[in-house]
Amino acid sequence: MSGYILIVTEKPDAALRIATALDKNENPQKICENCVPYYVANRGKKIVVVPSLGHLYTIVGVQRGRNYPVFAYKWVPRYTVERKTDRIRIWINTIARLAGKAEAFIDACDYDIEGCVIGYCILKYACGSREKTAKRMKYSTLTKQELEKSYSELLPHLDFDLIEAGCARHEIDWLYGINLSRALTNALKNASGRYKTISAGRVQSPTLKFVATREEAIRTFIPTPYWQINTEIEIDGQILEANLAGKEINSKNEADLIINTCRDKSGRVEKIKVIRSKQAPPFPFDLNTLQNEAYAFFKYTPKFVQSIAQHLYLQALISYPRTESQKLPPTIGYETILRSLSIEEQFKTVASELLAKQILKPNNGKKDDPAHPAIYPTGKLPDGNLRSSESKVWDLIARRFMSAFGEPAIKQRARIAISIEGHYLQVDRTKILKEGWMRQYFPYVAFEETQLPSLKKGQLLKIRKMTAEFFFTRPPPRYNQNSLLKEMEKAAIGTKATRAHTIQTLYDRGYVKDQKMTVTRIGFEVTQILEKHCSTAVSKTLTRELEARMNAIQEHRERKKEVLDQAIEILKPIIERVKKNEKTIGEQLSRAIKIAEFEERVLSLCPICKTGKLIVTHSRATGKRFIGCTNYFRNLCSTSFPLPQTGELMIHNRQCLSCGWPTVQLRTKRQHRIWCFNPDCPSKKGRART
Repeated sequence: MSGYILIVTEKPDAALRIATALDKNENPQKICENCVPYYVANRGKKIVVVPSLGHLYTIVGVQRGRNYPVFAYKWVPRYTVERKTDRIRIWINTIARLAGKAEAFIDACDYDIEGCVIGYCILKYACGSREKTAKRMKYSTLTKQELEKSYSELLPHLDFDLIEAGCARHEIDWLYGINLSRALTNALKNASGRYKTISAGRVQSPTLKFVATREEAIRTFIPTPYWQINTEIEIDGQILEANLAGKEINSKNEADLIINTCRDKSGRVEKIKVIRSKQAPPFPFDLNTLQNEAYAFFKYTPKFVQSIAQHLYLQALISYPRTESQKLPPTIGYETILRSLSIEEQFKTVASELLAKQILKPNNGKKDDPAHPAIYPTGKLPDGNLRSSESKVWDLIARRFMSAFGEPAIKQRARIAISIEGHYLQVDRTKILKEGWMRQYFPYVAFEETQLPSLKKGQLLKIRKMTAEFFFTRPPPRYNQNSLLKEMEKAAIGTKATRAHTIQTLYDRGYVKDQKMTVTRIGFEVTQILEKHCSTAVSKTLTRELEARMNAIQEHRERKKEVLDQAIEILKPIIERVKKNEKTIGEQLSRAIKIAEFEERVLSLCPICKTGKLIVTHSRATGKRFIGCTNYFRNLCSTSFPLPQTGELMIHNRQCLSCGWPTVQLRTKRQHRIWCFNPDCPSKKGRART
């Protein structure tokens, strides 16, 4: 087989869909070569569609080793520098062999920065410098209709501005990440003699600072007391709740004085303000908004939502998800998609209402993306094989799409001011007069509708009950992955495709933990070190400016070389300052890691001596692990408990339901067990319980 057109795609699922769409019988031949699948389609001309596995190439320093600073780099196959990537060698060799017999080349990878870089590297390195002659397929869905259109309207060449911007982003992130991480890691190794990766990066470090700053605010927060006056008012037999308006009450005496003054008195209606307002339909989904909504309703993490959306896209159920656009162009076929959705029983009524409109016009937002429109359902319906999480996200996307075409909702809000002995009470009530788009977006829109009895200005109202409730002011809430994603978007750091991965990296490095993100000791130390010795490295301003310049490359307003040169000039003094203070930094990191590792081994206070701490430790004589009291080393307590010697040990803050003692979790390949180590536990007598 020779003389064919070679199409390069980003993933195997995409390769199959493209080959099926382009084959005249929709039945392409599948060939597996050394476990690498590719497809042969017949369209009068032979077409070979071969997938990538995401990024096959990466960046590495020209000089090997762990020294720094390093500013000379090159692109190489991932298998040459990364462990457990031998499959990539076979993949590249297969693509290279197929390229050798091809007469024309088409890049059909995803049309965004990452996809452009993936396709460019394959065409340049694996296909023998075909990047300059290859043509480009651009599509936003994997439906047959759009893929055929994309193939018949090939772009004459790759988008080199997008490629330059993507390569610049990878190279700048590599330069910052490799140099800062090596600087911190080497400082620790030279100070303690041990190796542990301490990572930092252009986007990672400012993101960690967001969480560390919030954590510091929480830990240093001093709560102050305040009182709230709650009132029940009777109107025509109906009880309404009201709050004291416009007054802070900072002492119990003041609260009691107000209550005593108003007791057995009547309130007078001083003002009734009724406002009607229109609430426009929500904008179509961009990736970040989809991640926000999916977290709000399903508690799915941003990274998980991104992976679900990618899977739905590869099944041709939704359009390309990694987009910043909030706009739906007419070319996607509004009516066709709505007619298809109306087949689904749960959408039948609301979709039919939209189809009855004379004009279908979505409420587009301001954000745009030159590569792709907002996320929308393609009209292809699920075949029943979706997982529960995928079904939920698809339903959310479908309803959001429909709601964008809905009518404005109309709300009526009434605010009543009631005077009583020189104080004012406030009653707020809201009523939905017209549901509008809320019908299409239900159940993902919540509203409380409350009826208000008829009132007149000057009317006297009976105060049935007035009480004072005591509170303390609360610290700012901890970030979760969703709110941190919003903070990154607001600060314009990272991209739609990388923000979720950056957040996950903070967990992987042990810098943060828990769903409500708590910064660990190591996370604090890394942030403090960077702030003290190279504050530029955690500056969101610098990161935002570099983001803007890389976007300018994409728009042909900047040149890659100039942006890279400036980024290196900013980085050089940062690394020099770290190197100058390497000993101090290493000692600080070493102390923090020792304390953190000890804290990770602590279970609880010793239930026997009540002063020591129970920790997981190992016998010097036998090497076996057990639980012992820290007071043993001071000859104050000899409490110890045996542990199973197999399985991964997880320390958590859970107590045994039977005896109240601390427990540990043991994980093996076959099962997870909660282990109560109290020998006198009434339930298991010291044995593991499932």
